[in-house]
Amino acid sequence: MNILILSAGTRNKIVQYFKREVGSAGRVVATDCSNLAPAVYDADAFYLVPRITAPDYLECILDICKKEHIDGVFSLIDPELSLLARERERFLEIGTTPVISPYDLVETCFDKYRMFLMLQKMNIPTGKCYVKKKDFFDAVGRGEISYPVFVKPVKGSASININQAGSDEEIDLLFRLYDDLMIQEYMNGQEYGADVYVDMKSGKCTSVFVKKKIKMRAGETDKSVSVKDPRLFAMLRDFAERCGFVGMIDIDIFLIGGVYYISEVNPRFGGGYPHAYVCGVNMPRQVLVNLSGGENPVTIGDYRENICMMKYNEIAVQDMSGEQIVP
Repeated sequence: MNILILSAGTRNKIVQYFKREVGSAGRVVATDCSNLAPAVYDADAFYLVPRITAPDYLECILDICKKEHIDGVFSLIDPELSLLARERERFLEIGTTPVISPYDLVETCFDKYRMFLMLQKMNIPTGKCYVKKKDFFDAVGRGEISYPVFVKPVKGSASININQAGSDEEIDLLFRLYDDLMIQEYMNGQEYGADVYVDMKSGKCTSVFVKKKIKMRAGETDKSVSVKDPRLFAMLRDFAERCGFVGMIDIDIFLIGGVYYISEVNPRFGGGYPHAYVCGVNMPRQVLVNLSGGENPVTIGDYRENICMMKYNEIAVQDMSGEQIVP
């Protein structure tokens, strides 16, 4: 079984976990547009590729899949997920399965207002959202929402250009500074994260791991503790299966007044997934089972509780003698 991990970047643990699960029965290949991406040196093979915006990028990835006889491919960055989902058939034609949800669903995940509308339609609690300032100001006037609020790009990631606003004047200023913004209700509650897996064969949600977020840094979970709540398990299972997600999903949740609200959904491994893995939620193994044609059993909530994850800085050192450094 050969796996291709695209845009590996600094996600060394994901590469290591797949290598551990594949073992001697295959290879884990990684790509990045920089040869200073530390995770690629944990793989069995590394390919330096163009940026995903390059016109020949897709052909380059397809060529790697053919050369390395890749069985399954997935990406670790948001901008590449839509490409994988859109070009799914081209990968399948050469015997490579993209581990990604359907294209329209991926696009909905990256359009926060579309996600808000979908959650509303499904009667799943979520924060109020507005894309027009007038609609928001009118809602404030009716007492339906109050300051502070968050102003963020409709499409964005990594907490870029997200600002808290406390007045009409601040809203006006932010809308002048940036394009394609939306206004989102300030979720004043305890934040949780969930790592969810939906079986690629059965369509059943087979794993849900929940962590209570203790500290955040640059949009990612820095410290967290594993928790269990059957009520949240049921909500996330129902949501994932009804939507038709496939493979790995990362979900942000808030608990406010005893009610769980879904905030954002990322159809990929989340930055905090290593917490789930060390607690016993082995998604790489589930991917390999699916790629081999098998179905995974439902093991929701089967993990260790009260286990803390604490991220810390580490360094990687690589001899680049004779190589051109591509930052």
